[in-house]
Amino acid sequence: MNLQQAIIEELQVKPTIDPQEEIRTSINFMKNYLKKHPFLKGLVLGISGGQDSTLAGKLAQMAVDELNDEAGAQTYSFNAVRLPYGLQFDEEDCQDALDFIQPTKVYTVNIKDAVDASKRALDASGITLSDFAKGNEKARERMKVQYSIAAMHHAVVLGTDHAAEAITGFYTKYGDGGADLVPLFRLNKRQGKQMLKVLGCPEHLYTKVPTADLEENRPALPDEVALGVPYEQIDDYLEGKEIPSESREKIEGYYLRSQHKRHMPITIFDEFWK
Repeated sequence: MNLQQAIIEELQVKPTIDPQEEIRTSINFMKNYLKKHPFLKGLVLGISGGQDSTLAGKLAQMAVDELNDEAGAQTYSFNAVRLPYGLQFDEEDCQDALDFIQPTKVYTVNIKDAVDASKRALDASGITLSDFAKGNEKARERMKVQYSIAAMHHAVVLGTDHAAEAITGFYTKYGDGGADLVPLFRLNKRQGKQMLKVLGCPEHLYTKVPTADLEENRPALPDEVALGVPYEQIDDYLEGKEIPSESREKIEGYYLRSQHKRHMPITIFDEFWK
């Protein structure tokens, strides 16, 4: 088995999908988890206005709606969270995503004051954050807020990680990489688009240029520019197709360097550190 095959097996990516079948798989996954843990009453997810959170959010609301219908009561809730740092450049897309999802409840928590306060405290201690490190601070503050909201709603936090992110490690460790359930695991970027299309999502939400928008010196930097390889080629790689050797080397390099992100904290018994 070569590295490409091993990665595909690890991330459980199918070369083709039936969007309706994958929609049902994700919904059932969330429903079954909540039913198995009766002390839980809901789901929490930050909504950014991009493809991944729009898809995960819509599936979460569908799961909650089905559970409430089955219970004959409004027992469960999906809590969507807006987490801007100051003013978000694509706020209109965020509102369009919320209109599409129709969450049980929407919270808006502006993280700017918290992140800036953390930066000032670090500055006072002699630690000057780079722009990149401050971006990670934003991602971790967002996840902290989601866990606080989840705690007050007896809920679990959803993550939007999917195979095209997992293979490159293109997320913040203990930031957007920290979650309880990841209902999009196994899907690549184009497969997520297929599912949103079937769900009737406004097209501009899944055809927009993906961006993490964490760095202030490079605002709205496209993911594909940051990675140096387009999602089309990442998706092709994950589907077992041949791609240019330069792109293959980049993708596999990202995968090998980011293995720590896909692993629980390392113990002395793990082969990982040896």
